[in-house]
Formats: sequence, C-alpha cells, structure tokens
Amino acid sequence: MKLEGRTILITGGTSGIGFEMARQLLARHNTVLITGRDPQKLEESKSALPGVHTFQSDGSKPEDIQSLRQRVTAEFPACDTLFNNAGIMRNLDINQPRSLTDVTRELNINLNAPVQMVQEFLPHLKSRPNALIVNVSSGLAFVPFPLSPIYSASKAGIHAFTRCLRVQLKGSKVAVVELAPPGVETKLFRGEFEKEMKGQKGMPVDVLVRKAIAGIEAGKTEIRPGLSNVLYLMSRFAPSLPFGQMAKMVHATS
Repeated sequence: MKLEGRTILITGGTSGIGFEMARQLLARHNTVLITGRDPQKLEESKSALPGVHTFQSDGSKPEDIQSLRQRVTAEFPACDTLFNNAGIMRNLDINQPRSLTDVTRELNINLNAPVQMVQEFLPHLKSRPNALIVNVSSGLAFVPFPLSPIYSASKAGIHAFTRCLRVQLKGSKVAVVELAPPGVETKLFRGEFEKEMKGQKGMPVDVLVRKAIAGIEAGKTEIRPGLSNVLYLMSRFAPSLPFGQMAKMVHATS
C-alpha cells in the first residue's frame, strides 16, 4: 500500500508524531487533514505546513466526532485514510486525590475517542477502495509503565481493539494497522517525565514517522520500532523483567 496520492485524516496533528506525520505525508503528495483542539495551534500548523487542511475538534466529545465526520466527508469525499494519533500521557499517582472525571481523561482521549472515530468513519471508509485505519498505541501496550497507569491501560486497550478490528474487517476494503511507538523525542517526553527520563534518549520523531510509513508500505499490520519491539518480545518471554525495571522508577521518585 503506497502512502501517496491519498486523502489522509490525522487526529492530534498540531504537534509531536501527528505534526511530523502530516509533514512527511504532505511531501509525498497526499492531501492531509489534521485535527486539534486549540485554534491557535491549528493556525500555527497551517502556517508551518502550507497545504495542510485543519479542523478544530475535541476527540473526547462524541458530538465533535460526529461533526468532524460530516465536515470531512462533505469537503473531502475522497478521504480514505484515518490516523488515530491524538493522545495524552500523564505522570499520575493514584495515591493522590483527584476527581473521578479527571482520573479517566486518558481513557476518554486515548481509547474511547479512537474507537468512536472508527465507528463514525467506518461506513465512509468501507466505500473507498484500499482504505486504511492506523491506530497509534505504544510500546507500553505490551509492558505497562507504573508511573502512567491509565495511559498504559488505554494503550493496551487500543492494542486489543485494533487486533479485533482487523479480524472483523477481514475481507473488506479497509486495512488496519497498529503503530506502537517507543519513547519519542517530543515535548511530552521532555516535559511530564523530564525527571525520570533524565539521561535517556527517545527516538527522533522524524525517524519514527519514516519507519511507520515504511512499515505501512511494506504491508505490516503491527509496526513496533526500536524499544517497542523489545518490550513486545520481552512481554512474551520474560514479562517480569522489563516491568520490574520500570517499577523501580516509581520507588526512586516517591
């Protein structure tokens, strides 16, 4: 499957992986649409990426997802690719008090929203030849990170959902791919986890995106670059080892 000449919708496209994905896919002569919640960031992305099309949308709100589908399919009926990329990751201590709504924010944005996006856009995608859904999970879908329990749970959920979706869509015109990034050099990696990740390097975001595109074009259904593949293999053959190493980070910072 060539990622050229397609019409591609990327959620969370104003920063990090989503922004770089948009940049590289534009260079490959695709029509690229990105979503974001912040109007200012959408304008900045439009200035930085001439040719990109922007849609303000909050994936945590089902009504925004419905409106997004209506607008995208009306303005870009050739849309044939959905990248469910938007997500948040927090350094979250369950011992600390917080509201019930706040504690599940990552589930709403990282898991519920992609599921709802697929549900809403699937009828349209099934009408397109050679359609594609890419769900972005994480290496932490295979080995959870105790400092980010809700994020880890959300990404494990996306991994399971994507596997099931692929089976249910077998024989249709829609291919289903999971991209499980390792730690990537983004503002999030150097912000929320600066103290814990001191001295550790993430994968450069441009490298991650190149590997993702190459994997999709090679026909891979699960793309696990770098450390993500290590975590996947260790989760199968020595699951307690990587989890034990990450658990030490909790005690070191408590």
